[in-house]
Amino acid sequence: MSRIAKLFADPHPVALVTGSGAPRVGNVIARHLASLGCRIVIHANSSMEAAERTASELRSEGVETIVVQASIEKSEQVERMIEEVVETFGRLDILVNSAAIWEPKRLEDVTPEDVRRYFEVNTLGTFVAARSAGLQMVTQPKGGVIINIGDWGLVRPYLDHAAYFPSKGAIEGMTRSLAVELAERNRAVRVNCIHPGPVLLGDDLPTATQAAVMGSTLLKRVGTPEHVAHAVQFLVENDFVTGAAIPVDGGRTIYADDGLQTKHKIG
Repeated sequence: MSRIAKLFADPHPVALVTGSGAPRVGNVIARHLASLGCRIVIHANSSMEAAERTASELRSEGVETIVVQASIEKSEQVERMIEEVVETFGRLDILVNSAAIWEPKRLEDVTPEDVRRYFEVNTLGTFVAARSAGLQMVTQPKGGVIINIGDWGLVRPYLDHAAYFPSKGAIEGMTRSLAVELAERNRAVRVNCIHPGPVLLGDDLPTATQAAVMGSTLLKRVGTPEHVAHAVQFLVENDFVTGAAIPVDGGRTIYADDGLQTKHKIG
């Protein structure tokens, strides 16, 4: 029996990954958890076609998979999503909050409405999903694990994301708070956070900028979504880690390269 199966006393624990429909980091995390024996819940809002394709592929590999649709900025839909998972499987063991929005915009063009929407999706959406899942997990004898996705750039924000970074800045504090709240109800519930670095460069990123991004990391290379997925695995399997925030960034947050200022989202 695998480490994860033993941890949850079930050969196929249930994992929900928000924002896992589109072919980005969340999708890779969902596929990795499937490879570890988990039953998978793929979440999407507008990327339902891609989500169904992933679900079909996983089912063909023998992975029990469902797709749920919800707008993360609508709290009632998020809560209903968690209810649907529990109604289907009778449990929820792992939640990875990967859904987020970002779009470059000059500071002069950022509106209060922009800031509100970033907080609605990236901050409040993460909170509601984590709270709803966590309150289900505290009722389960083996608890559960919640992993929130932050951003390495919180310590070194780059240009044209003045609305995005405040919304992600709340994730680490939220993680610690929820770790305390939920552990007080069930010591087997853990909450952690990952701060990905440059692991998925946009196709529109110029070659020179890609080279600059690579040079900006301490390891002088760009990571992959699989690096983030492996960190998720660690945080699920290690049952003595909670309230932690782990950078997966090739040393970007501790390495100074003041010559790099990119307007592209590279996490």
